[in-house]
Amino acid sequence: MKILRGLWNRPLPATQGCALTIGNFDGVHRGHQAMLALLQNEARHRGVPTCAMTFEPHPRDFFAAVHRKPELAPARIATLRDKLEELERCGVDQCVVLPFNQRLASLPPQAFIEDILVHALGVKYVLVGDDFRFGAQRAGDYRLLDAAGSAMGFDVARMQSYEVHGTRVSSSAVREALAAGDMERTAALLGRPYAISGHVVHGRKLGRQLAESAPGRSDGFRTLNLRFSHWKPAASGIFAVHVHGLTPPGEPLAGVANLGVRPSLDPNDVNGGRVLLETHCLDWPDGLSAALPGGEAYGKIIRVELLHKLHDELKYDSLDALTQGIAKDCDDARTFFASLHAQTRRQTTRDRIQG
Repeated sequence: MKILRGLWNRPLPATQGCALTIGNFDGVHRGHQAMLALLQNEARHRGVPTCAMTFEPHPRDFFAAVHRKPELAPARIATLRDKLEELERCGVDQCVVLPFNQRLASLPPQAFIEDILVHALGVKYVLVGDDFRFGAQRAGDYRLLDAAGSAMGFDVARMQSYEVHGTRVSSSAVREALAAGDMERTAALLGRPYAISGHVVHGRKLGRQLAESAPGRSDGFRTLNLRFSHWKPAASGIFAVHVHGLTPPGEPLAGVANLGVRPSLDPNDVNGGRVLLETHCLDWPDGLSAALPGGEAYGKIIRVELLHKLHDELKYDSLDALTQGIAKDCDDARTFFASLHAQTRRQTTRDRIQG
């Protein structure tokens, strides 16, 4: 997928054009996926590539900062990296990431259509959601866009809400499921387990210091650290997880992870008090360290799937208490994975009997 930041470049010559959809695509949930599948079909009929337009930061982040009301900013489901990867998995040919700033926020709807959609992108087809609004003061709507398409030579379509078991699929619904720690419902809305990916970064090395408080664990509880780029992630707490990217595809490592601000640690630690996803692998395969540069995973891109929430973040009063808490989390995660494997075996047995 070709990625363009801003519109100083065009995805393809305007004479070829594109089939475009516009949105924040936070989470790229099943509603987004259905829209992108329809976009692909329309693009094939017209012989043009598909294009998704999204914004960074999220418009509500921008206005929250302008009005100095951080509570107005939405909890972020996905990082920009994860959003772009999911758009590519959905078959999008090109993605335009527009910086949402005062200039874009002040652009009248008609200017947005003429300057961006027509002159910069040469759109042949535009697909939007049923609640789509655009332009300064959100003054533009589907009716205005449709009228402009008729006058300027591009088709416009609107897709109605997508439902799963009678519930409208939306980024808000995903945020609610994540806030409740309901990872099963989150996966049903996304069509996949909820995951965060990124480069492994250096942490405080506290996990290794805990070795003295963890009998039988010479390496303590060393972790793979990912920085969550947004200060307000939609999920937080302690989770049983699968780690992808260090072992062969299809062979994830089971682990336990903390997503949050680590209340038991100094807020002025090496990560500057930023939200961090710290993952401890329950079992480190023999030979894995030898296969990594310097025996460490720093710089490697990993994907961590959050499968089951164990509990919210807790504040421990001492390193000993923290060590005991982590050890219990590891035990609880192992129990979860044991039950998961038992369910899989039972389902496999039923499938064989029915087959």
